[in-house]
Amino acid sequence: MPDDVVDALEQFVARIDVFEPDAAVHTELEVAGRRLTLREPVVRALVEALSAYHDRRDHGRCDHCGSHRMDANFHCRDCDRLSGLFGQMVTERAAGYTDPAALPGRGALPS
Repeated sequence: MPDDVVDALEQFVARIDVFEPDAAVHTELEVAGRRLTLREPVVRALVEALSAYHDRRDHGRCDHCGSHRMDANFHCRDCDRLSGLFGQMVTERAAGYTDPAALPGRGALPS
């Protein structure tokens, strides 16, 4: 796994460096025993790429506890509540739900 990360970083550096190979060196980075020279354009591109990254598992912030651990159905894994408009609608519907068998005048369904 560490080699994959270093390979990806090296490829990223090479793709950006090709445009300004004589740019000033900003820093050197050592990852898994391998040294990378990061020039100014590479550092800017890396910061931009990391800032723009959005994990596909991140479904937003919970309206109730502020956690980012919500599933695809907006169910918060931390406070166990539903969030957002979807969560509000489900909660309201569930609060007013009556089991059909408990409704007055409901007998057995004809066979």
